[in-house]
Amino acid sequence: MELKSIKDEFDRVANKHKLSYTKTHEIVQLLSQEIHKALSLIQDTQFDHRSILLDVKKLFMERSPGTQLESAEKELNVALTKYPKVLEKQLNSEISKAYRNNVEFDTHVVNQIIANFFYRQGMFEIGDCFVAETGESECTTRQSFVEMFMILEAMKGRDLEPALNWAAANSEKLKQARSDLEMKLHSLQFLKISQGQNSQEALSYARRHLAVYADSCLSEIQKLVCSLLWDKNLEQSPYSEFLSPVMWDNAVRELTRQYCNLLGESSESPLSVTVTAGTQALPVLLKYMNVIANKKLDWQTMEQLPVAVELPGEFQFHSVFVCPVSKEQSSEDNPPMMMSCGHVLCKQTITRMSKNGAKTSFKCPYCPTDVDSTRCKQLHF
Repeated sequence: MELKSIKDEFDRVANKHKLSYTKTHEIVQLLSQEIHKALSLIQDTQFDHRSILLDVKKLFMERSPGTQLESAEKELNVALTKYPKVLEKQLNSEISKAYRNNVEFDTHVVNQIIANFFYRQGMFEIGDCFVAETGESECTTRQSFVEMFMILEAMKGRDLEPALNWAAANSEKLKQARSDLEMKLHSLQFLKISQGQNSQEALSYARRHLAVYADSCLSEIQKLVCSLLWDKNLEQSPYSEFLSPVMWDNAVRELTRQYCNLLGESSESPLSVTVTAGTQALPVLLKYMNVIANKKLDWQTMEQLPVAVELPGEFQFHSVFVCPVSKEQSSEDNPPMMMSCGHVLCKQTITRMSKNGAKTSFKCPYCPTDVDSTRCKQLHF
């Protein structure tokens, strides 16, 4: 679905509307000034009323305000006429033909995913209302997300204490995840103290909280300490980057990511990722539906996507392996196995290709390598 063309057309309509409004305002202001000027002259008995009115009429005919307004409105109307056509072209309303009506949904799981989406976005009242109306039990993650948003709201107000307390309580887990969140938070707190023009307190804070990161973040700590020399003119210093809100944004993103990670949740909403990926894949499927319309192919009975759908890297996940030969998903009983050539097949496929172990070697289906079935190694995603 190409949204750029829709945005461009909308911007064109908005610009035409702005120009039309400006032109109309100018003309109305001009006419208003001339009318008030004529009224002032008419109130003075020394002038002939008729000549004044004739002068006003002549001015109006010369300026031709009606023609100017018509021209501006015409351009706006042309843009407004084109916009619905662009919407109709780009926003295909017949998306139902790409829908699989034989797919079974677990209503409980879907409701939990939707409720979880509201909670992770901070929309707790809406989430509670949804849970109540669907009759679902409260999501176990609700209270955790409440705590997370309290921390994030405090950070928006440049209050780092809740974030620092949470990071300290989960310090070991953050180290295991190799996260630099604690360093980011202590750096921001150091800068907050130093910008309060209290260099001595900032140095004391650095000794207490930043010195422990010297082995891995020495360069960054040195920059922070040196920035104290420019405390009265930091924006003109080589360390002006410390004034950028980007540092706060990065800390917020890292805290959100690590908080969700410790909850066993992805940093991005699964519902948001699914819907976004679906909107990008939909145009390809709709085009395919148009192609097969006359070929009597049943989309509902196909076991895999009939066309390749290219998605950006952020939508590519590999927690589930599908064997390229059998087209079956891997499982505990049928795990993915890497062959000596580097290609990967499911265990059952390798067993079949080696004739249940009767053959010690077989040809890889993707390269001419002779594969020893006994040397295949199980992969863990």
